[in-house]
Amino acid sequence: MKTFVTSVLAGAVAVSISASFSFAQEVTLRCQHFLSPKASVPQFFMQPWADKIMAESEGRIKVELYPGMQLGGKPPALYDQIRDGVIDCGWALPGYTPGRFPETEAFELPFMGSMSAEATSKALWEYSQKYLTERMGDIHLLATHVHGPGVIHTKGSTVNKPDDLAGLKLRGPSRQANALLEALGATTVGMPVPAFPEALSKGVVDGGVIPWEIVPPLKVHELADSHTQISGDRALYNTFFVWGMNTAKYDSLPDDLKAIIDNNSGLEVSGLAGAAMDKGDATGVDVVKATDNTVITFDDASMEQLRAIGAELTNKWIEEMTAAGLDGAAMVADAQALVAKYSN
Repeated sequence: MKTFVTSVLAGAVAVSISASFSFAQEVTLRCQHFLSPKASVPQFFMQPWADKIMAESEGRIKVELYPGMQLGGKPPALYDQIRDGVIDCGWALPGYTPGRFPETEAFELPFMGSMSAEATSKALWEYSQKYLTERMGDIHLLATHVHGPGVIHTKGSTVNKPDDLAGLKLRGPSRQANALLEALGATTVGMPVPAFPEALSKGVVDGGVIPWEIVPPLKVHELADSHTQISGDRALYNTFFVWGMNTAKYDSLPDDLKAIIDNNSGLEVSGLAGAAMDKGDATGVDVVKATDNTVITFDDASMEQLRAIGAELTNKWIEEMTAAGLDGAAMVADAQALVAKYSN
């Protein structure tokens, strides 16, 4: 009898210990991006996101952030690294692989996004849930967002009006931003943003387009001497970003840890990523204005010229999507309606 009781008690203890180990399961998420940790999204979004995940899981989820592609690879490979489990989560830019995610380009068209990255990012999440669940169904989307309004930065050339872009070699971030610059007579050179400063310093390019927020981390204000922004309530161009997680890694989590990830994903989290960009833009403007560099804002005539070209490029994109079997007109209409919805 004593042996039986001892056996039962031993079994109970074993079950208890097993349950305890199960509850205390530790998970490490290795998340990679291509920026400096001092850039806006890593500093104001990724690190707070990681801290919140770790706090809400009481340390059961550990989030490790690897800046500057420390785990290897080049920025265009980030989406595949997430998909293939090379990393557990990461920050990818679909525009670095032109043609692969055509639906994302609706938000990269001229004058599509508002001047608020936070508002536009919320619109983008809702849009993504309608148009990208299949195309990006091979990863677990945590957030989608944009940066703030694109700005033209040049060295040795001052862009006072759109025609001044003719003949310049400019770094472009995406197919649609490049199309806009080329329509204005510029020659575009595609490259991930970390390569821009060296290209500018060596004269490979005369300038490029990036938002204000990334200027200080890349020290572009120390290389460029002129910065041209637009006026109005819509951005010159924008870029689509993905904060995503490997699906198998997400599926491997116990339900309570999945719930924590879910609680830190989606519409509001996408807005927070955009807000990080807005915060960085404010800092970037202040840094540049403290220098002797020239800051120019296009006048009304310039804006009218740009909007006309933007409308032509949008119509051309709709035709291109239609030819590819996609409803380009619907995507543009939905994107415009969603941006208006979240901008009010």
